[in-house]
Amino acid sequence: MDSKENKSSNATLHFMCGKMAAGKTTLSKRLEKEYNAVLICEDIWLQRLYPNEISNFEDYLKYARRLRDIIIPHVKELLLKGISVILDFPANIPVSRSWIKSIYESVNANHVLHYLDVPNEKCIEQLKKRNEEKPDGSMEMTVEQFMQITSLFVAPTTEEGFNILIHESAE
Repeated sequence: MDSKENKSSNATLHFMCGKMAAGKTTLSKRLEKEYNAVLICEDIWLQRLYPNEISNFEDYLKYARRLRDIIIPHVKELLLKGISVILDFPANIPVSRSWIKSIYESVNANHVLHYLDVPNEKCIEQLKKRNEEKPDGSMEMTVEQFMQITSLFVAPTTEEGFNILIHESAE
């Protein structure tokens, strides 16, 4: 094992799983401070790179794929340098989680999947608050859009092989 591989074993890739408005970004910001890690937030990057191109879920999927290709080498390099990363990208379906797994496995880094197990009612309440406050990186979403996107959500399972930490809220 070379020195790069040894160094990355001290770094951890933290990533988020939870329904829309479950509190993934709020938790990510808390973890950034707690672990003195680098936070990479998909919503903010998408908003700044493609400010006028994303107007629906299909646009989001298109530009999110582009962003992922850009982010991979950056995250790997940070982990190889022994710097932990908070990846605020939704790992809400097995294929997304598999993509993230390929990143930390390729550099022999540790990982923690932070699963926000929040009921729909609480997410909808937080969605309405987010729509009013319009924090950086957020897009206004309706309850109908929430329900449509939530129908695609697949909770993580132990069979996927992740170190899962379950949270009932972002606080």
